[in-house]
Amino acid sequence: MTRPAPVAPDRLASLAGGPLRGITLKVLSVCAFVVMASMLKATQTIPAGELVFFRCFFAILPVVAYLAWRRQLRSALYTSRPLGHVLRAFIGVTSMGLGFFALTRLPLPETTAIGYASPLLIVVFSAVLLKEQVHVFRWTAVLIGLLGVLIILWPRLTLFSSGAAMGADEATGAAASLGAAIFSAFAMMQVRKLVQTERTEAIVIYFFICATVLSLFTIPFGWVMPTPQQAALLIGAGFAGGVGQLLLTSCYRYADMSVIAPFEYVSLLLTIIIGMVVFAEVPTLAMIAGATIIVASGIAVILREHYLGLDRAKAREANTP
Repeated sequence: MTRPAPVAPDRLASLAGGPLRGITLKVLSVCAFVVMASMLKATQTIPAGELVFFRCFFAILPVVAYLAWRRQLRSALYTSRPLGHVLRAFIGVTSMGLGFFALTRLPLPETTAIGYASPLLIVVFSAVLLKEQVHVFRWTAVLIGLLGVLIILWPRLTLFSSGAAMGADEATGAAASLGAAIFSAFAMMQVRKLVQTERTEAIVIYFFICATVLSLFTIPFGWVMPTPQQAALLIGAGFAGGVGQLLLTSCYRYADMSVIAPFEYVSLLLTIIIGMVVFAEVPTLAMIAGATIIVASGIAVILREHYLGLDRAKAREANTP
């Protein structure tokens, strides 16, 4: 269904709930996504494309229920850029598939930490491809953050030289995790284009619909019949992902992104705990060192963006007659 729609009214939503409410919703969304990733990892033998299908298909259900409750379901289907949604879904499915494949090859905290490279890569791609101006401070923070990624990846990638099957699997997983971060950055750049004309609910619902359909093209690559336990984990992961998406969308109604974004890194602590307790994965020194560098660089970029935003706002006020 295609029809031009005004810019999302939720951008103008009240901040009356305050930053604390936004932070709470952000942390809850992080918890939901960590639960989702843990459930997907626990399925063990399910192919990545099949994981994408269950994650997206069952995520649609809580999202549709929420939009129906808010009486936004009809408006969510209005779009003036259907091909833009398909492109965003294609890039997102590629990122998701690589990320889920990495989950089957690497410890949970490592895939999480490498995923933190995505916001840093957005800065690089925006400067190189979109010719956005990036100053020395952000370039320095990004390069330091990418050094942290290299510290995590290096022990895995050098395992290629060992010739061992397990080493090759881990190296492939590390490469897939980095690829997921790269495609995630491109997906977010596409979202930045879509939000200029599309409603938030339209971006969410069309992504899940298109991603579900696109994931079906991976059937020839070897889907398997899940066991009852695996099916329960897959369905639970889909619901958790849908709930996490709703919480994530809602949290930005109550506080600025610069206030909420740093709480994304709560996921690292959660994945370390779950990795140790559930999967018996002890974090390596390289992972801890690299993750610390990435988190510090990411927070530096977020804070820098916040201060630049304040400076731009002051400049606009000064130039207003």
